Amino acid sequence: MKNKITELFNIKYPIIQAGMIWCSGWELASAVSNAGGLGIIGSGSMYPEILDEHIRKCKEATQKPFAINLPMLYPNIEEHIQTIIKHQVPIVFTSAGNPKTYTVRLKEAGITVVHVVSSAKFALKAQEAGVDAVVAEGFEAGGHNGRDETTTFCLIPQVKAVISIPLIAAGGIGTGRGMLAALTLGADGVQIGSRFIASPESSAHQNFKDEVLKAKEGDTMLMLKELTPVRLLKNRFFEQVVQANESGASNEQLIELLGRGRAKKGMFEGDLIEGELEVGQISGLINEMKPAAEIVTEIITEFTVALNERSDSKYTF
Repeated sequence: MKNKITELFNIKYPIIQAGMIWCSGWELASAVSNAGGLGIIGSGSMYPEILDEHIRKCKEATQKPFAINLPMLYPNIEEHIQTIIKHQVPIVFTSAGNPKTYTVRLKEAGITVVHVVSSAKFALKAQEAGVDAVVAEGFEAGGHNGRDETTTFCLIPQVKAVISIPLIAAGGIGTGRGMLAALTLGADGVQIGSRFIASPESSAHQNFKDEVLKAKEGDTMLMLKELTPVRLLKNRFFEQVVQANESGASNEQLIELLGRGRAKKGMFEGDLIEGELEVGQISGLINEMKPAAEIVTEIITEFTVALNERSDSKYTF
């Protein structure tokens, strides 16, 4: 399967595993890359020495391309960039910041740069900053999200209309049929996060994985829009955020409620009561733990079946 994304990243399938904090270390990234997609190490939850270790282990585990997700709000970003350049990581996905800040420097080091956006306006700014591709992430996505609540179905064609560089769709995609829908809307590839949480290779705690498998329609909601929007599974911490919003809590009070390490407590340490549990709406369709390679194969198989169904369609108008 060849298109702009497979050629840009030198991969077999236009499937990108999202760089999720606390969930996507070297084991998941290398497994997805070995299966023909693009695995991503989520560096936002890692100290510099931990990222160095994950990159080394990933290079030992796969000969295929892999990437690093680099949130630009990360306090040790300078050390992360030095580590990425030192190890000659071929691809970096930047997020949560201005793409102009580091794109030129990364590209001068021979790195392909992709930026994550939540609107057509920011997609255009990313293109102007010189990135090689963008990820347009819809409201359905897990983790941190855009404030405008634009769904993937609406976002992708709007972004496609204003950019000329390759486009990756994200948010609410976890199946082959979802992938076909995204490509039909104009995307060149898909980024999938939540589906890969429920895999043995994911570094998420088993408690969190089990909770993702149990999730049903309506079990997640976009919260903390006053700070940085994030989609959460409903638990006691979620209810505390709801109560704080209803009582008119200030941003300072919300920050105090969040405290430190809330996401680590939930997703990495498995505290389902007081932890922050970030996952997308697609979790309602995830009900079985599978190896990452099997997930990739399943998505491609379902994509092919759905594509053939459309080709055989007898619709007339």
